[in-house]
Amino acid sequence: MMLDELDQALVHALHVDGRAPFSRIAEVLGVSTQTVTRRYRRLRAEAGLRVVGLPGQDRGGQTQWVVRLTTTPTAAQALGYALARRPDTSWVKLASGGTEIFAIVRTADDVRPSRSLLLHDIPRTSGITAVSAHLLLHTYLGGPTAWRGRLRALDGEQQRALAGPAPSPGTSDRVSLTDGDHRLIDSLRHDGRAGYAELAAATGWSPATVARRLAELRACGAVFFDVEVDVASYGVTTQALLWMAVAPAHLDRVAAILATHDELAVVAATTGATNLLAHALCAGPADLHRYLTRRLGALDRIRTLETAPVLHTLKAAGHLTPVAARPAGRPARA
Repeated sequence: MMLDELDQALVHALHVDGRAPFSRIAEVLGVSTQTVTRRYRRLRAEAGLRVVGLPGQDRGGQTQWVVRLTTTPTAAQALGYALARRPDTSWVKLASGGTEIFAIVRTADDVRPSRSLLLHDIPRTSGITAVSAHLLLHTYLGGPTAWRGRLRALDGEQQRALAGPAPSPGTSDRVSLTDGDHRLIDSLRHDGRAGYAELAAATGWSPATVARRLAELRACGAVFFDVEVDVASYGVTTQALLWMAVAPAHLDRVAAILATHDELAVVAATTGATNLLAHALCAGPADLHRYLTRRLGALDRIRTLETAPVLHTLKAAGHLTPVAARPAGRPARA
């Protein structure tokens, strides 16, 4: 489905504050609460709309790895879904004609490398012909920011009216996440708009404690809310992962320029033979070609570029829904 103006305004509103009450969103958009509720439910069913709560960048005692798996064509989809069902993965994609799997893997800082998915589970899986892992060093675009293609519906006054609590400068480093906080965030990965009673059941806290702690975590930037929605609803038909090599002395400057490009949803520095990763969203192959040749081509500091077309996103930032997480061949439960 293609999103109309009201749909796009609702998505933009949820990006501004993923837990904003529908009544407040309705007031800002100039429609009824019932209309916002109805649109939200339809977008969830038809466009994959979902709000997810995530730990703030550089929070949670975890390291993120970008993993590339080259597979046999017959094994790619099953392996991709197997990775997507894991709780420690996000952004699992099939790329390069169905012979490559891309994934972000989170590993706890205190876990020995020999016990990590990267070095223990993956090499023992049949169907994989090559593995490379790249440590995610810095995100220039992504995380609490987003692809600007879905952030054009609301004006500045509307965004200010919807804005949730802004993180307080200098406070995030003083907050240590507890086991209860991790349970709270894990529940929010399933549904960032879950009610306080549901979150209380997941954490063992009272609803009042959940409300107070969530407000504290948001205020210090330890938790933020992202919005998942099918980009095809915005006319995007061609996606690609761009692996670039840039001299270290020029990396920050080139990445900062790329972070201003409307075609990109992610720009991040990584380790490896290529040290800059981007995710491009374009209306079609011709638009991707123009972007590569005219905009990226104008940056002579990019020494090499590898383009990997994305065929399908199996998992985004949040946990898989129960239906998507069900292993192939297992019947749905009523």
